[in-house]
Amino acid sequence: MKPSFVPTAAEFLRLSPEILLVLAGTLVLVLEGITGGRRGRELGRLCLAALWAALIASVAASRQPGLAFSGLVSADEFAGFFRVVVIAGGLLVALFSGPYLRRESAERGEYYALLLYSVAGQCLMASAAELIILFIALETSSIASYVLAGYLRADRRANEAAVKYFLLGSFASAFLLYGVALVYGAAGSTWLVEIRAALARPPVAATPLVGAAAAFLFVGFAFKVSAAPFQIWAPDVYQGAPAPVAAFLSAGPKAAAFAGLLRVFMTAFEPVSANWEDIVWISALATMIIGNFAALLQSNIKRLLAYSSIAHAGYVMVAVAAHSSIGTAAAMFYLAAYVFMNVGAFAVVSYFARQGERYVQVDDLAGLAWKQPAVAALLSLFLLSLIGVPLTGGFFGKFYVFKAALEAGLVWLTVLGLLNSAVAAYYYLRILVVMYMREPAEAASDLTPPTAPVQAALWASAVATLLLGIFPSAVLEYASQAARLAP
Repeated sequence: MKPSFVPTAAEFLRLSPEILLVLAGTLVLVLEGITGGRRGRELGRLCLAALWAALIASVAASRQPGLAFSGLVSADEFAGFFRVVVIAGGLLVALFSGPYLRRESAERGEYYALLLYSVAGQCLMASAAELIILFIALETSSIASYVLAGYLRADRRANEAAVKYFLLGSFASAFLLYGVALVYGAAGSTWLVEIRAALARPPVAATPLVGAAAAFLFVGFAFKVSAAPFQIWAPDVYQGAPAPVAAFLSAGPKAAAFAGLLRVFMTAFEPVSANWEDIVWISALATMIIGNFAALLQSNIKRLLAYSSIAHAGYVMVAVAAHSSIGTAAAMFYLAAYVFMNVGAFAVVSYFARQGERYVQVDDLAGLAWKQPAVAALLSLFLLSLIGVPLTGGFFGKFYVFKAALEAGLVWLTVLGLLNSAVAAYYYLRILVVMYMREPAEAASDLTPPTAPVQAALWASAVATLLLGIFPSAVLEYASQAARLAP
């Protein structure tokens, strides 16, 4: 690939979301130092403005598709879709982070800067057309996420979550980087298009290095999306991290990691896809089973949602196992729906937990429907969408995933996935029973109405969840068009 060292205006536009987010994060840090940490609320508003600007820039960049910066970045429709999803997730989290941090007396600019840097890394992950850039993007997002997990330095639970996340994440990053090295050794390039061309030649595709490289890369991505058998970090990290951070980790980083996995395995490794489909099949089934059956035993709602997040990663892996453009489009739609319904559920947990996150048990939600009926109704909507009830985004997400699996001939995986969905209904409905059919608990007795930012995040998540369930065709058509990744 012939390098071009003088970027054009179009190339800057194609990378404008990441540029805006990094500049805004740096500006927040500078202003934090100048103001001495006394303007946390204003810096939070600056963070929201930057995310809105990046969202608009993502839409503008997707209308000027093409490569940028010597072919390292691809601003195609696939990247545009995931940019919008991860920025929207970050925007919702930033909305209800402010009230949470003020309640904990911890609202400082570095929180918002880390959030912006992490979202920038996620956007770059979705648009990377070269493996080293992909790795740098993943580490940019991950390192900021490690710090966010331990943001409440006086909280031992947050410290433990950050250490576990960092140590296990470092191992996963090492596997991924070693996989990149093996790919370069086998194909002689780290550009995805050139790797695909090299693997299309039988002598290269048959080398042991290719299989080893695919395995190492899969380990790295599987950790980031919390797929079995590399999901063990998620429950402890989600439970120990601040509730808004847990919401953030369950949404944007997971969607971006799936974007990277889809782009790498559906483009660069497409010529040898038959060699890794069985591994994805097994991982998808194991992820669904572990996530759903472990969630049945949880009494802590953050931990329950963590195992639920693992199970939903398994549903997306079903679409990946289908290995088709239909499966890729189904995974994209599912991730979009999942970001909104899961962030919405965590927003309710963040609001209800109160200072020090004292109330995070499922039984603490008893009587919520009588004290705050609107909040209980919104949480019910998010839970029903996570189950996959019709007229919600979760229903069509699962429908398209299992439809893609059936069309790919994965009948048993589809049947087992549907049975897992039935298991999941039990622990979600248990929360509804506690909210609506039990006397109000102590936790609900002194509950005040949610603040305006929390209400905005809740209603925006609810509207998006309903729109994806009532009018799914527009998003699915765009995802289907964007899923044509093959050069």
